[in-house]
Amino acid sequence: MKQVVSPYAAVMSREPGRRSDVDLLGGTTAYWEYGAVDAVRTLVLVHGFRGDHHGLEAVAAHLCAIDPGLRVIAPDLPGFGVSTPLGEVRHDIDGYSTWLTEFRRHLAVSDTPVLGHSFGSIVVSAALASGMTAERAILVNPIAAPALSGPNGVGTRLAVFYYWLGARLPEQVGFAVLRWGAVTRGMSVTMAKSRDRALRRWIHDQHDRYFGAFANRDVVLDAFRASVSNDVSEYAAKIGIPVLLIGADRDDITPVADVEKLATLFPDARLEMLSDVGHLVHYERPRESAESIDAFLRAAEPAS
Repeated sequence: MKQVVSPYAAVMSREPGRRSDVDLLGGTTAYWEYGAVDAVRTLVLVHGFRGDHHGLEAVAAHLCAIDPGLRVIAPDLPGFGVSTPLGEVRHDIDGYSTWLTEFRRHLAVSDTPVLGHSFGSIVVSAALASGMTAERAILVNPIAAPALSGPNGVGTRLAVFYYWLGARLPEQVGFAVLRWGAVTRGMSVTMAKSRDRALRRWIHDQHDRYFGAFANRDVVLDAFRASVSNDVSEYAAKIGIPVLLIGADRDDITPVADVEKLATLFPDARLEMLSDVGHLVHYERPRESAESIDAFLRAAEPAS
């Protein structure tokens, strides 16, 4: 498969990721570092459901271009990308939040800011509510309300049926169904809001390459159940640090009203809504997102 060149190639080529691996909770987590080796500041990124670290590379590259003193760390969630499944905990929200806490502790970045996109926003929020420390948090396209309620409840139920079918079929067949390219492409076409053909081709190529990169059927089924059974609103009141929410006015997963309500549940939250974009802010608006994130992080620094 010939790879489609990213519209952000000029920026991304300046920040090739440096891969490392760490053994945690009975599995091996692969992660990539971008930007300064001798970093003054560090930010950890947590990607969404069924993706891997590639989904946040454009954001990482733009952040490092804006701030030469920043190091960005982006792991593949356990069981996704090239990270192996966890052997000591389940692949549910409690398991993933425990993993994130341990991952940041092991890398000695326990107090640094952390970002979560989509499903990653739930993982980050659950970990923070359970005692994980961080200076600040950024939640991009946060899952603001229960997935089975609201205007997209029907779509979520169709997804539930799809994953139920993948679980009920014989393992080899079910695994193939869960990685079916036609479903991936349909999701990609629906979620991409940009009218830029080159950008849309790249988004579809990214999903084709990485959306099926999960270790086995059990991992993806457990993670899916976690993604539709939990949301950020459950944890918001327990998160006392400053939080930046980056929402989108055409998000198919989380309507604007739900994100606006979510912002009121945190003790200290700021909401920025991007226009004419949906749930793929990390692909369609990485520069604008990076600028907002950089400004938010710099606001925590003492005046010189």
